[in-house]
Amino acid sequence: MARIFTFRGKTLEQLQSMNIEQFSGMLKARPRRAVKRMNPSYKSLISKAEKARQLGKTVRTHTREAVILPAWVGMRFAVYDGKAFQELTINPEMLGHRLGEFVYTVKHVVHSAPGIRATRGSKFLAVK
Repeated sequence: MARIFTFRGKTLEQLQSMNIEQFSGMLKARPRRAVKRMNPSYKSLISKAEKARQLGKTVRTHTREAVILPAWVGMRFAVYDGKAFQELTINPEMLGHRLGEFVYTVKHVVHSAPGIRATRGSKFLAVK
């Protein structure tokens, strides 16, 4: 049996029928405060997302602090990580979180053998 997604007791269809003020009332304190304040970059992101939904395009944004809204479920966002835009598809489980939480700014460092002339002991290693 398929599990139905709910957020604070509401289904996805009920959440999508709400306006932003009603949805912000269901959030925890920090995201609710961010949604209520609505800085200009967040307002422009919401209008960009509405246009992109109609055209079926990806939304490119630098606004990592934007709280994910129910209207964005199923949409694709390209969030800037400081170097490049990382593609992200919004799932219902992401509601109430911020865009930046799903696009990391720092990659995991994988160390390998030292390079040529890295240390005194590396002169005995085989050349790569």
